[in-house]
Amino acid sequence: MRSFFSVILFISLTSCEKQTPELPDPLEAGWKGEPVCEVLEENEHVRTLKCTFPPGVGHEKHFHVRHYGYTLKGGRFKITDDTGTRTVDVPAGYGFYKDSISVHEVQNVGDLTAEFLIVELLD
Repeated sequence: MRSFFSVILFISLTSCEKQTPELPDPLEAGWKGEPVCEVLEENEHVRTLKCTFPPGVGHEKHFHVRHYGYTLKGGRFKITDDTGTRTVDVPAGYGFYKDSISVHEVQNVGDLTAEFLIVELLD
């Protein structure tokens, strides 16, 4: 009987949808040991980050909770995620929303410094 409850507890803990990967979040992740994001606002509901990527700089593999992102200054990026690796042009004024945990790594492969606002939804 005790082993039955142990199995149920194990399944419950490992199937939780809110689990985050064993990776840094966007604030903890940087590029070659240097931070790329700063906190603009943080409270119990949201955390807003400004992330800056000069040419050649990226964001090591990290995860995001639910979030909205907005491009302040666009650029050309190499993105690696669960669908593979691709190069994309991200224009200024581009917004995006992810309703689930996502994992990726990016690198600015363009000639201009790019900047993003990331608004993480914490509740």
